[in-house]
Amino acid sequence: MENLVLSGFWTGKRVLLTGHTGFKGSWMALWLNMLGAEVYGYALEPDTTPALFEQLTLGNKIHHRIDDVTDMAAMQAYVAEVRPDVVFHLAAQSLVLRSYVRTLETWNTNVMGTATLLEALRKVGAPCTVVVVTTDKVYHNRETHHAYVEGDRLGGIDPYSASKAGTELVLGSYRSLYAQEGLPLRLASARAGNVIGGGDWCENRLVPDIARALSQGRSIETRNPGAVRPWQHVLEPLSGYMMLAERLSADETLADAFNFGPDAGDNRTVEEVIQAALKSWPGCYHANVDPAAPHEAGLLKLSIDKARSVLGWQPRWNFDAAVARTMEWYRSVDEGAAPLDVTLDQIRAYSAA
Repeated sequence: MENLVLSGFWTGKRVLLTGHTGFKGSWMALWLNMLGAEVYGYALEPDTTPALFEQLTLGNKIHHRIDDVTDMAAMQAYVAEVRPDVVFHLAAQSLVLRSYVRTLETWNTNVMGTATLLEALRKVGAPCTVVVVTTDKVYHNRETHHAYVEGDRLGGIDPYSASKAGTELVLGSYRSLYAQEGLPLRLASARAGNVIGGGDWCENRLVPDIARALSQGRSIETRNPGAVRPWQHVLEPLSGYMMLAERLSADETLADAFNFGPDAGDNRTVEEVIQAALKSWPGCYHANVDPAAPHEAGLLKLSIDKARSVLGWQPRWNFDAAVARTMEWYRSVDEGAAPLDVTLDQIRAYSAA
């Protein structure tokens, strides 16, 4: 796979990144900044304490606007101002359990927020490559050992998964509109597996819960130890998003959906993630299974054959490396290391892998 840090494609590119104040958005903003892109962020204020965006002092490194992705007037004005070469749409309500409580907010942010961005791009009409990030949970999950491919049926039981499947339908409709109207806009979607990495501070998410428990000397509590997911370090899908945008900019036939996940052997249980984490940061854990808890999928696997064959993308860090790097980040920062230095070092290490 091409060494993205040495690629000249991003130098001077105007990149609009929605959701830049979130976990994945912060990693991506920093990496694009390292690559020489001119990054313009658009998102709400960070909603965690601490927040990786602030830990990385990204407000001093990129242009950014704090606003609501569903605000059509604000979004259109910003797109017209930035006139981006590339757009990465990461802004979303991304937590399954939160989606049961803030259901309408989840639908509005994930579906209408995406429609608002795509409509703003349509109205401005300038040439642009667009990658909309959804999730591996867009598939109608039968909870079998079938690894989902891009042509499989979309669906979702919980509001988060269903709203992301809806996002894919919105995306397909706008792709058709752009083609009918002859607009110079190339639109693809990226569906990533479960992402781990340092600086994720969200509630009810496995790795942040592990890091908080270990930092405080508590036993790690897990609600679904047998659940299987395609775990991957955050830098894996981000490299895929960037590779997809670069290839799509040169080849309009790649305006399609792509899965980004780990190798098949790295689909692991929640308990295996915890056991791997404890190798880097010793502690203990216990299960706390609540049979009355809201539905979360027990088994989900993802095929990445298309990304491999069409884009030439492939994972660089296996399961053990991904968990080790993640726990290294949290433990180093807990012991006083500067989050920016640790994050930069990991981006460089990944790029050299």
